[in-house]
Amino acid sequence: MSKLYNSKYYHRDLSWLRFNHRVLQEAADKRNPLYERIKFLAIFSSNLDEFFKVRVSDIRQIKNIEKPLRKKLITKPNQVLREIKKQVELQQEEFGKVFTTEIVPELKKHQIHLIGQKEFSTNQKEIAKTYYQEILKDKIEINKYTTSEENQVFVKNEALYLTAQLSDHEFAVINIPEDEPRFFTFPKHNGKHYITFIDDILKYNLRQNPKMEQDITFYSIKTSRDAELYIENELSGNLAEKIKNALSKRDTGQATRLLIDQHMPKAFQEIIKKALDVYNADIVNGGTYHNFKDFFGFPNPTGTNLSNEKLTPLSHPVLANCSSILDEIEKKDQLLHYPYQSFEPLIKLLEEAAEDPAVTTIKMTIYRAAKESRLNDAIVTAAKNGKKVVIFIEVKARFDEHNNLKWGKIFEDNGATVIYSFPDIKIHSKILYIEKKTEGDTQRYGYIATGNFNEKTAKLYTDFGLMTADKKITKDLNKVFLVLQQKILVPKTKRLLVSPYTTRSGFTELVQTEMQFARAGQPASITLKMNSLEDKTMIKLLYRASAAGVKIRLLVRGMCSLVPGVKGQSENIYITSIVDRFLEHGRVYIFGNNGDPQVYIGSADWMKRNLSHRIEVVTPIFDEDHKKTIQDLIELQLQDTIKARVVDGKQANKYITNDHKKIQSQLATYEYFKKNSS
Repeated sequence: MSKLYNSKYYHRDLSWLRFNHRVLQEAADKRNPLYERIKFLAIFSSNLDEFFKVRVSDIRQIKNIEKPLRKKLITKPNQVLREIKKQVELQQEEFGKVFTTEIVPELKKHQIHLIGQKEFSTNQKEIAKTYYQEILKDKIEINKYTTSEENQVFVKNEALYLTAQLSDHEFAVINIPEDEPRFFTFPKHNGKHYITFIDDILKYNLRQNPKMEQDITFYSIKTSRDAELYIENELSGNLAEKIKNALSKRDTGQATRLLIDQHMPKAFQEIIKKALDVYNADIVNGGTYHNFKDFFGFPNPTGTNLSNEKLTPLSHPVLANCSSILDEIEKKDQLLHYPYQSFEPLIKLLEEAAEDPAVTTIKMTIYRAAKESRLNDAIVTAAKNGKKVVIFIEVKARFDEHNNLKWGKIFEDNGATVIYSFPDIKIHSKILYIEKKTEGDTQRYGYIATGNFNEKTAKLYTDFGLMTADKKITKDLNKVFLVLQQKILVPKTKRLLVSPYTTRSGFTELVQTEMQFARAGQPASITLKMNSLEDKTMIKLLYRASAAGVKIRLLVRGMCSLVPGVKGQSENIYITSIVDRFLEHGRVYIFGNNGDPQVYIGSADWMKRNLSHRIEVVTPIFDEDHKKTIQDLIELQLQDTIKARVVDGKQANKYITNDHKKIQSQLATYEYFKKNSS
């Protein structure tokens, strides 16, 4: 068996590709409304773009490391890259079949015809000519090159281009405008709607160019380039400035993938490969069209709903109509679960704190800021009102660096203290700390979440957030911020698990306790929900727990390196993964504790980076009502028989099949909260 597939660890990058395959399965799932299936094609495409910009780039850089160190980091890079290419091309083939044999015919059933330039009617040709002359013509460049030169063509990262061989000695490269909608809708005719890619409007009009032959065939190409994110590993200097400088290089990094039209003749492929200075290993066969992430904006001209029925976020039963959120937190911890419940209470908490004259201090971490944000506006108001506002902004949050820097400047300009990324560690925790003076005393409040302070993602990602006035938790939370402010070196916390200090050891102790129960013949169980499971030390610990008789149930949305169901190693471990309308993002950790479950939520996946190289915060849940809520919701996910797949040793992504009651956990979760909504 290849070292990439062994009985102990599934390779992390190949496992990630298996996760993206689960996304593709949703595009193929006919139980989903048509436009939801189209959306999953877009998600698949977007995910794959990021994978090549980041993970494939990293593997290529590993090739340049000295061999002894390289062996400690990864299996042979060339072997990994070959297997990645093999798996990606299989998925691209499946993607093409879903699109051409299922999505396009299904669109026709709804009188939506996605047509190419060869199918244009006489009237549509005239419209295409007009659109080209008035809109597109001045936004394209027709660049011609000789076929003999190497490294003569540069194409921007993830931009779209058409190529055509004009003669034995010449070929052309034409950009597809990025600032125009990818799709053009023709006027309705005979009750039918006609939509085309602007690629086809260009192809049709370029063929009318007297300098080009009528029978020239155009082929799409797209390059993914190295995102140059090794900046994350820099150990010195002004990191914010380094990030700013690196952002400008995103379009010029080394090519990590050249996606081509699979119908491009081999001889022309060789010309393009030579002109772009790429290798066979870089070339991935795709379809006629690339950048399917543009299907996020695919028009629906029918006026009928072809998407999921919206699940409007529900009001919180306590916080929705209260006069003071701070007062309610003092009375009792409050638990929120997005997107089933509204994000509004968190915004109102910040707005109340910003205006309350008794509030003196607000401290907060921001990992991914929304572009437009009432929550961030409240921070600005607090600073303007003279409160001590300390904001830690992680400018290494992948592909959100520019927006995070923008908000950092706004906060600074209005009087907040802004601390940017530390060079050698990423701040991934989602935490908020508030101080209020009350009759000579200080009342502390905290918010600890699994997801970002981001109004947009709170409508798309499933996350928990805990608002608390627990004295020990809030005292711990302040210690974490003192570390971020570089006022103390280590946060000696009593309740919170904080990476890279105590999260690994805390979870290790919790697992070992379950092992002791199992060995004593008592009930022992571990239930974990996370995005990714990759840390080999923790995987080995779970293997030991399984061998000791602990029943382990895992919900892992993304990559999973643990191999379950292996006799003598992991026969007591069962894993499922749920991909549905919302992105499963929350991290939940439940330990049976001999009938008195210990429940935690936090920002840390069980990856080496989360446990050892990031600031992460995990909080226990003490309120019995909230513990029950979290356990109830996790149980719904464990019982999912519609959107859950088994993660087995081969990661074959088979849907759950049994005779149990049909449960789609996300819909069941919405109904759970609906019963308790105010």
